[in-house]
Amino acid sequence: MLLFWVWIIVCGGVCVIDRPCRSIWQIAATLAAFHLLVALFLLPAGDVAAALLRAALVTAAIAAASAMKYHHSGMKLTVSDFALLRAGTLRFLLQQYRRTAFAALALTTLVAILMLAPVAFDAATVVSQPISLALRCGFLITTAVVCAVIYRTGDRATYFRSSISEPAHYVSSFVASMFDVQSWWRTDGLVFVDIAADGLTLSAPVPGPDSVRDPRQPDIIVIQHESVFDPRLFGLPIEPWLERFLAPPDAMHGRLHVEIFGGGSWQTEFSLLTGLASRSFGADAYFLFQRGVGRFGHSLPSVLKALGYRTMLAAGCERTFVNYDAFYQSIGVDARSFTEDFAQPFNRTRFDETNSDAMFLAAAYRALDDSIARDPAPRFMMLLTNYNHGPHDRRTVPQGQFESERTFAFASVPDAQYAEYYSRLADTAACWQRLKAELATRFPDRPMLVVRYGDHQPVMTRRIEAALGLPADASRQFETFYAIEGINMDVAPVPALYPDRALEIAFLGTVAMQAAGLPLDAISATRASLLDECGDDYFSSTSERKRQFHRTLVDRGIVDCAPRR
Repeated sequence: MLLFWVWIIVCGGVCVIDRPCRSIWQIAATLAAFHLLVALFLLPAGDVAAALLRAALVTAAIAAASAMKYHHSGMKLTVSDFALLRAGTLRFLLQQYRRTAFAALALTTLVAILMLAPVAFDAATVVSQPISLALRCGFLITTAVVCAVIYRTGDRATYFRSSISEPAHYVSSFVASMFDVQSWWRTDGLVFVDIAADGLTLSAPVPGPDSVRDPRQPDIIVIQHESVFDPRLFGLPIEPWLERFLAPPDAMHGRLHVEIFGGGSWQTEFSLLTGLASRSFGADAYFLFQRGVGRFGHSLPSVLKALGYRTMLAAGCERTFVNYDAFYQSIGVDARSFTEDFAQPFNRTRFDETNSDAMFLAAAYRALDDSIARDPAPRFMMLLTNYNHGPHDRRTVPQGQFESERTFAFASVPDAQYAEYYSRLADTAACWQRLKAELATRFPDRPMLVVRYGDHQPVMTRRIEAALGLPADASRQFETFYAIEGINMDVAPVPALYPDRALEIAFLGTVAMQAAGLPLDAISATRASLLDECGDDYFSSTSERKRQFHRTLVDRGIVDCAPRR
């Protein structure tokens, strides 16, 4: 009887830790996940009470680790995350977030000590007796089947994949990820987890709209503003001149939905450039710049090359970072410049200290100017900044610059890190205004379409939530901003955009082509037709046409998922 009440109390505690408060089904998922852990610990020793306590300890550890990961990435812990340790994630945490890394190490050490403590678990035998091996095996099989049935029933697989960004049911989601084999099973090819059995007929190509006044093809310049988000997402005020940077009155602008939080900028770049969600590739989502080289035959740069564009990249990082050079080359970017390539007066040593937008954008402008001087063909240029990346606990904006903006931000939220973010944002906005003026003056006869956007929110926004007493928001944390503005040209209207809904990052490249008045081939036209039904979260969308579209891309070899020898 004592064991029964211990069991009930522990199960109640697990439900409190896992927060499965939305439905009976979620409570069942939590209890099934916990009992699977109990069965795993029961198998070798056969002592029910000891297995129960060990499972409770591991449950608490998983919940704590998952909550910690959610704080820094906006996503819960899953089985596939263990592959990230090989991608430099651990080293990144040690460099950028030392306190968190050491807290995780301390938690792991504590759990290991408690798991191996014989006294506590030997004492548990007072309330239970060992059970037979047959009964243990049967219990393990039963709990595994129940978990699998819960995961597979109805559309729960889709639910678990989409609920990864919700700050609740940490343990049940982790156990469910064990059954989502496609998301963590590594193969010699790519695993496409978001794909139908049958394809669809692609849409007919769409010619450029007749309403575009200038028949010339505009240069398309894409600027990724590192870690930039609109403070108004959190109800914070901004100054009018910064509002014009985030939402230019004469431009197309709005909220942008991205897939990541806190880091992993290349996943946002991947979605923009290929029109696909990185999360659609399961365990490979984080590694697409390595494993995806040569596998994507349709991209924004390759489409523009077919229209006569010259393609360029300027990145505020080293050539070897996350395999940038090889991946960008594979998707059609011919001229690629990194920090080791920029000529004087660019000072790489000084740049490495602050990642200054002023230095980087000046170097990128010189590269564009030199390129056009050699060949006047239209340009596609991707600019990757790195100025506003966290951590924000050190000052990078020089003393005496943007002090009024820093004061304004601190008055809104008395947090030094937000004030640092806001002052960097002001610096970025001022640098963009200078670059925009230089482009208009230097190239008065060249139409240019400039696409600017934030790749993800910095971890610092968690401090804003805490300071303002805001609850974590699974949708807000994946929103930044975008602005599409013309220089020496008018921006063509895009009818499918809704001002009250965020634009999904996977559609931004296609929308840019529409705004530039460029024709769409069959693939881009099909993607444009999906914008309305997929809404503001491409991966989580249940659109069957999207999944069929993916099948068509694979069947035609446009996305190569086949193993390579």
